[in-house]
This record gives sequence, structure tokens and C-alpha cells, in this order.
Amino acid sequence: MMGRIAAGLLAAALVVSLAGCGPGAPQFKNTDLTGADYGKALRLTDHTGRMRSLEEFKGSAVVVFFGFTQCPDVCPTTLAGMKAVKQQLGEDGKRMQVLFVSVDPERDTQELLSQYVTAFDASFVGLRGDAEATARVAKDFKVFYQKVPGATPHTYTVDHSAGSYVFDPAGRLRLYVRHGQSPDAIAHDIELLLAGQ
Repeated sequence: MMGRIAAGLLAAALVVSLAGCGPGAPQFKNTDLTGADYGKALRLTDHTGRMRSLEEFKGSAVVVFFGFTQCPDVCPTTLAGMKAVKQQLGEDGKRMQVLFVSVDPERDTQELLSQYVTAFDASFVGLRGDAEATARVAKDFKVFYQKVPGATPHTYTVDHSAGSYVFDPAGRLRLYVRHGQSPDAIAHDIELLLAGQ
């Protein structure tokens, strides 16, 4: 009798655990962060000198990526990939906003950010703050970054987390995108978010 009750409870638990994987649940190709309690404090100055916050971009799927303009590989390939995603979305690409947050406030001036992000797409927004604001936002997003000395004081590089965060049109953090993910997979997930999934 106890064995049958235990088996019944196990079966019920399995049904409940699989309920989120049913046809009604979004089938994301990237890491689902729905319900995450971080990535909320983003208030920085954009590449035009205007103070911006996440709330302003409600209605769009927002991709947030942390990097720096002198990054030799991860940053330009990520931004080029996001440009490809936007193009793949067609008309829906107008409802996708990319925010590039600098982790190098010492060198990434407003002018430099303006030239850098818009070289990938005119709609992309570069964000910066002072050292304190940068640290605060990075901490809220659980992003790691660290200056690595170079041959001279101004030729340092910055090690940093390489993934991107995606918010749905309601302003909720929903996805984590690993560096190197294909534009097809990212576009697939953003289409789901734009459709209200």
C-alpha cells in the first residue's frame, strides 16, 4: 500500500515538474531567466548625453550587453551578431533595442561610444557612468569585469562577462544569451517574447 502511495506521489510530482515543459510554455533556445530577481537597476547616461533607464524601452525586446570599445573580439562579434538578429527579424526588428553598457568608463567617452555603437546599427545605444555607477549596475546584473594591465597605463584591457541579457516588452528579465549563440537562435527567442510568450 505504501509503495503504491509513494509511486502515486512520484507520478504526481513528475506531472507537475513537466507542466512547465508542455506546449503552452515558451520553448526558448537560450537560458530562461524568467522570475530572476536581478538586472533591475540600469540608469546610466547614453552616447548622446541623456540619462536613460530600462523603463524607457518598454514595448521592445531589450538586449543588454556589457563590454568596452577597445575590446578586440567578444564585443564587436556580439554587436555584429545583434545587428544580424535585428535584420533577421524584419519589421519586428524595430521592436528590438540593444543597449551596450561600458565597463571601461575611463576610456569610453560619450563621443567614442557614439561612434562605436552606431557603427554597428544606428539604433543601438551606448551607456556609460562613472566608476561607481558602472560597478553598481554590473553588480545588479551579476556581471564580472576587471582591468588587466598592459604595457602602458593606457593600453590595459578589461576581462568581462561575455553573455547578454534579454528583457521582454513588459520590462521583465527573461533570457541569458551565451556568447557565440547563433543569430537564428536569438531571433527565434526574441520573436517569442515579442509575441507575448
